[in-house]
Amino acid sequence: MLTVKQIPVLNDNYIYLIHDSVSGETAVVDPAIAEPVQKILRERNWQLSCILNTHHHSDHVGANLTLKKQTGCQIIGSHYDKNRIPGLDRTVSEGDSVFLGRHKASVIDTPGHTLGHIVYYFSEDNFLFCGDTLFSMGCGRLFEGTAMQMHHSLNKLAALPLTTQLFCAHEYTQKNGQFAQTLEPNNTQLHQRITEVAQLRQNNIATVPTTLAQEKATNPFLRSHCPELIHTLAMHENSRVEIFTETRRRKDHF
Repeated sequence: MLTVKQIPVLNDNYIYLIHDSVSGETAVVDPAIAEPVQKILRERNWQLSCILNTHHHSDHVGANLTLKKQTGCQIIGSHYDKNRIPGLDRTVSEGDSVFLGRHKASVIDTPGHTLGHIVYYFSEDNFLFCGDTLFSMGCGRLFEGTAMQMHHSLNKLAALPLTTQLFCAHEYTQKNGQFAQTLEPNNTQLHQRITEVAQLRQNNIATVPTTLAQEKATNPFLRSHCPELIHTLAMHENSRVEIFTETRRRKDHF
């Protein structure tokens, strides 16, 4: 069984420690800063085996070199980012696998936010570490990729089992929900989710992980097919990609 420890850092980042109690191996996903990771490792007497980077942005790789120097851990990241991720030891792409003990994570290419963005999917555990590709009720900005690339990447993730737990890299849920409501004001599941999120944040409780089922019911970036969203955008004759593109454009200016 895998244990996931969520570590809030900076303004709204999440770092994730993943520990396999059988093998004793521990991975950290997207370590922005080192000290909080080191603290949890010491408290739990866990040994860091590897770093799993989803992309090259500094708020996801900032502690790579410090943690590698201290622990000798292996740094794993996208082949595309081989010259952009500090200390990278092993490059991976879609079709490759990463093991933590006997637990296998499949690598999925998800270009859009960046061109080299990847996610790690532990299918047996129902865990998806999705970085900045998919957020609770949102998705990442298109800093390097195109809307078509991001739409395709999100469709890949939307095809995973509904029970998949999504470990997103940022706490953006409340603002994302406010935007989603402008597109689907009559979505009752969205209203319920927004209320739940407000209560969680009022108590400084994380809104992630979320589930794919929740996201398919409330996340506008997975709902380009939904009649109310299409009606709000007045895009009845447009393709799914065009609808997604307009949704992303509006979110950028929200």
